[in-house]
Order: sequence, then structure tokens, then C-alpha cells
Amino acid sequence: MRADCANCFGLCCVALTLTRSADFAVDKDAGQPCHNLQDDFRCGIHTELRTQGFPGCTVYDCFGAGQKVSQETFDGQDWRRAPQTAQQMFQVFPVMRQLHELLWYLTEALTLQPARPLHGEIRRTLEKTERLTRLAPDAFADVDVAGHRDDVAALLLRTSELARATVPRKKKRNHRGADLIGARLKGADLRGADLRGAYLIAADLAGADLRLADVIGVDFRDAELSGADLTGSLFLTQAQLNAARGSAATKLPPSLSRPTHWST
Repeated sequence: MRADCANCFGLCCVALTLTRSADFAVDKDAGQPCHNLQDDFRCGIHTELRTQGFPGCTVYDCFGAGQKVSQETFDGQDWRRAPQTAQQMFQVFPVMRQLHELLWYLTEALTLQPARPLHGEIRRTLEKTERLTRLAPDAFADVDVAGHRDDVAALLLRTSELARATVPRKKKRNHRGADLIGARLKGADLRGADLRGAYLIAADLAGADLRLADVIGVDFRDAELSGADLTGSLFLTQAQLNAARGSAATKLPPSLSRPTHWST
């Protein structure tokens, strides 16, 4: 569930649509290779993406879907040498990416001890999701990804509620889906908070305590996380960290890495 670009055929650089914005310097249609993609499927400006106007590329995370599609679903046939696979490969990739994201969340859910009563159901859902990722290329068009995501989301919410129940009631806050763009939350005690789907774009969370806060789907773009405590945050992803600003003082779960663009 971690991207391995060396074993991927640059699928995120081809299959996805890019819209000229602060995140991407160009417009690009789905199926059209990015002009920075080299013949070896590597990015020609990988070390300069942020300065060249492509910070969105540094944030994107396929959760390992790229190499799964490249090496397993299509048995190592790349879309350049086997152009007959291109259109189908580019259609499978976004579906696989969603399934791998769900695998990330479900795998974490199995590590949460307060949710032990749900572990059997979580494990069965995880196995079902894994089976979907092993389908033949032709079968992906029939996968009801939206319906499966809804089922997983409901299960993860129940998991979250059990995990957050260990935090004293007076500490918990409900900010689900809230507009907290630019909010001043420096040093805030957000332990056990429900932040699912909240907009925390450019919010000041320096020194905030986010332990056991449910951050699934939170938009952390340009949020200040310097000195914040994210150990034990529920369903945090590398992509969310990559989109934020932080420092060496930011406390992270051991499963995630400190982004290279954060201040030291």
C-alpha cells in the first residue's frame, strides 16, 4: 500500500486529468502523458516539482495501486510497448487506487484495540477488498466502487467511534465536514475530535493535540502542523501530511514519513 514508482508505468502521470491551478502548471487530459514523463516512466523534474509549478504531484499518493496495475493486473506489459492495453489500463488505475486507499484504512482499523468487537467484520471487508484488486482487467468496469466505499465508510465510522470513546467525553468535539479554512487552532486540544471531511486548509494547528482525532478525508492543504501531535490520529495518510506544512517538532505515527519539504 505504498507507492513504488520504480515498478509503475507512470500511471498517475498519464491516466489522470490535470487542471492548471496552483497545484499544476498545465492542463492535461486523462490518457495524455505529462510532458515531464520520460521514456523510462520517471519524472524529468522530480526533484524540482514544487519550484516548477507541480506541488500537486508531490502530494498525490496512489497507495501502491500503480505497481499493482502495472505488474500484476497487466503482468508487466507497459502501455508504450503494448499500446492495446493503454486505454483499459488507464481506466483500471483510478479504480485500483480507490480500492488500495480503502485497504490502507481497513488495515489500520485492525490495529485499533478498542475496535476489537469489529475486527471480524473488518477482516472480512479487507479480504473482500483485496479480492476486488485481483480481478481481471475486464472485470473492473463492473466494480461498484461507490457502493463499496459507502459500506467501508460506515464500518470505519463505527471503528472510529469505539476508538474515540476512550477519550473523556468533555474532550471530544464534532467538526465533521466543518469549514475550518484558516482557523486559528494553535495549541488546541483536539483529542478524540471527529474531523472527518473537515476543511482545514491553511489552518493554524501548530502545537495542537490531534491524538485519536479522526482525520479521514480532512483537507490539510497548507495547514500549519509544526509541533502538533499526530501520534495515534485515526486514518491519517501520507498524502495529507505532504499537503501540509510542518517541522521537525511535529510528532508523527511511525507508519508515516516526515515530508522532505517541511522545515527543519
